[in-house]
Amino acid sequence: MKLSEVVQRLSLQVVTGENNLEVDVTKGYCSDMLSDVIGNAEEGGLWLTIQKHQNIVAVGVMKALAGIILVKGRQPDENTINKAREENLPIMISPLGSFELAGRLKALGIEGD
Repeated sequence: MKLSEVVQRLSLQVVTGENNLEVDVTKGYCSDMLSDVIGNAEEGGLWLTIQKHQNIVAVGVMKALAGIILVKGRQPDENTINKAREENLPIMISPLGSFELAGRLKALGIEGD
């Protein structure tokens, strides 16, 4: 499924990477520990987290993720937004918590670990 379809179907707010939404989402991953994401998230995955600092961008780029969704309405700080724009990495916001959002992704057919 294309990231643009996920954004539309889940009413996500796109903060950065709006011109990079036609990537395929291959899996979902939910974690708030950067080291866990580095060790376990897969390329093309969609990462759900409460983390909002610029280190999430470095992890997203390193793992070649399709994008990052900040849950519970978390807003990324200005440094995070600027870095994500430089890297053309989609960051989106959902008002939902990780558990609810993961369930909705699963209902769309996006598998996770």
